[in-house]
Amino acid sequence: MSTLGSFIWSIADQLRGPYRPNQYGNVILPLTILRRLDCILEPDRATVRELAAKFDNPNRLKVEVKKATGRTFYNTSNYSFANLLKDADGLTDNLNDYIDRFSPEVDVFEYFDFKKEILALEKAELLREVVKSFAVIDLHPSRVSNSDMGDAFEYIIRKFNEAANETSGDHYTPRDAIKLLVDLLFAEEDAGLSEPGIVRSLYDPTAGTGGMLSLAQEHLLAQNPDARLSLFGQEYNPQSYAICKSDMLAKGNDPTNIAFGNTLTDDAFANRQFDFCMSNPPYGVDWKQYAKTIKEEKDSAGPYGRFAPGLPSTSDGQMLFLLHLAHKMRDPQDGGGRVGIVMNGSPLFNGGAGSGPSEIRRYLLENDLVEAIVALPTNMFFNTGIATYIWILDNSKHPDRKGKVQLIDGTSYWTKMRKTLGSKNREISDEDRAKVVKLYDDFKDADAEHSKVLSNDDFGYWTITVERPKLDDEGEPVTDRKGKPKPDSKKRDTENVPFTYGGSTAGVAGKNEVVLAYFDAEVAPHVPDAWIDHEKTKVGYEIPFTRHFYTYVPPRPLAEIDADLEQQVAKILQLLREVEG
Repeated sequence: MSTLGSFIWSIADQLRGPYRPNQYGNVILPLTILRRLDCILEPDRATVRELAAKFDNPNRLKVEVKKATGRTFYNTSNYSFANLLKDADGLTDNLNDYIDRFSPEVDVFEYFDFKKEILALEKAELLREVVKSFAVIDLHPSRVSNSDMGDAFEYIIRKFNEAANETSGDHYTPRDAIKLLVDLLFAEEDAGLSEPGIVRSLYDPTAGTGGMLSLAQEHLLAQNPDARLSLFGQEYNPQSYAICKSDMLAKGNDPTNIAFGNTLTDDAFANRQFDFCMSNPPYGVDWKQYAKTIKEEKDSAGPYGRFAPGLPSTSDGQMLFLLHLAHKMRDPQDGGGRVGIVMNGSPLFNGGAGSGPSEIRRYLLENDLVEAIVALPTNMFFNTGIATYIWILDNSKHPDRKGKVQLIDGTSYWTKMRKTLGSKNREISDEDRAKVVKLYDDFKDADAEHSKVLSNDDFGYWTITVERPKLDDEGEPVTDRKGKPKPDSKKRDTENVPFTYGGSTAGVAGKNEVVLAYFDAEVAPHVPDAWIDHEKTKVGYEIPFTRHFYTYVPPRPLAEIDADLEQQVAKILQLLREVEG
C-alpha cells in the first residue's frame, strides 16, 4: 500500500458532509495532479514567465520552454501553491487563473470539470482548508520519484473506484487480469526486452484510467530499468481520460500521447503502428450511433482499411476493436507487433459463414494472426461474471507457432477473494498466473488437459446448400427450360463441412474434394435425389473453444440413483409421521 497515497486520500475526510464518498475523487484526484505539477514546474517558474512575456506565439513558446526546461508542458500564471493562500478573498479566481494558464497539453482539469468543483468547495466553505492541506505536501520529484508518485496516484484511483464501485467495471480492469494479459503479451519478447536501452511502444485504444498501460510499463521496467516504453492511449470518457492523462503526468510520461475521443470514429493515431497493443473493450455495447461513420470509413478506405474484413452486428462492437488492433500492429518488415485483447465468448463463434463476425475470424486466421486464446475464470471482472477470453495476436509468429493457434483453458486457475467487489469474487494469484504462462511457454508440450494446439484450418468450414427437387402432382420432378430439376425451397437445407473432414490437410484449397466426399458419405445415402447448389457455398470460421476441452462424464449408475431416492423418500415419510404425531 502507498503511504503517500493513503496520506493524500486522508484529506478527503475534510469533505465529509457536503460530499459523498463516491465524490471524493472529483476533488482529490485533480488536486493531487495539480500539486504534483506545481512541484515539477517550481524550479523553472521564473524562466517560463520570462519566456511567456517574450513570446506571444504558443508554438514558439512551447519550443522555447522545451529548449530551456526540457519539458513539453508549462504554466504561465503568476500563481502557484506558494502564493494562492495569501489572497484569501481571491482564492477562487486565482485558482481558476492558475489552471487556465497551463499549456494545451495539460487539459485534464477541463475533463475533471474541476472549475465546477472549485465553486462547490467554495460554497461549502471547504476550498481554503483543502488547498491548504495540499500546499504542505511536498511532491517535488527530488523527494517523490515518478515510481512512488505513480504508486500513490494508483492508490488514490483504486480508492476512488472502490468508492464508486457500482460503475468501476466500466473503466477499471482488475490488476490480476491485466498482469496475466501483460505477461502473455510480452512472453515472446521477454528475451528482447532485457536488451540494454531497448525502446518499445505500447498502445491502448480503450485506455480507461490507464491501468493497463501503467502495469505494462511496470512489468517492462522490472525486467530492464534502462528500457523505454512509450505509452499511447485514447479514451472517450472525460473523467477516465483525465485520470489516465494525470497518471501519465504523475509518472513522467509524455502526456501528448494520451488522446481524448472515440477510437472507432476518430482514431487519434491514424498513421501509427505499435510494437504492443492491448485493450479490454466494453462487451455487448451497441455501436448503432456510430454505424454510419464506421460504414462510410469502411467503404472509403478500401481493402486496406481497418474495417475492411467485415463488420460485426451493431449490437456488439467488441470485434471492431479487435480489427482496429490487428490494424495497429507494427509491420512485420519493421519487427512486427503483438496484441492482447480481452473479450467475452461471442467473438469466438457468433455469426454464420459469410457474416461479418465470421469474415473477421476468417481474415485473422487466414492471415495467421491468432497466436493463442486463453479462457479466464468466471467472476473475474467488477461489472460482469460471464466467461471472458484473452486473445493474443502476432503478425510475426515464432516459426514453431506458424499456422497454429494455442487454446488454453485457464478457468480453473483462481483463488476465492476475501471480499467480493461488484461481480468479482475470484482472482488469479501470482502462482496461478505463472502456471497459465507456463502452459503458453510449453506450447506443444503443455498439459493436454489445459492446452490444445490446433491448425488454423481446424476452425474453417464450408456451409453448403443442399437442394431437393420440386415434385408435381404426379410425384415427378419439375424441370426448367434446360431440363434441370427445379429446387423445392421448402426442402432446402444447409450443412457445415469442416475443412478437415476425412482427415484433409489441404485447407480451403481442398474444397471440391472434401465437400464431395462429405456429400457422398453424409447426405446422399439419406436423400439420394439431393444435390449441392455450389454457387451458394460459403466459407466460415468459428472457434468452438469449450468443445475442445469437453470431457465426457458418464451419469451415475441407475442403482445408485435409486438408492438415493429411496433414502430421501424414507426421510420425508419419517418427517410426515412426526408431524402427524
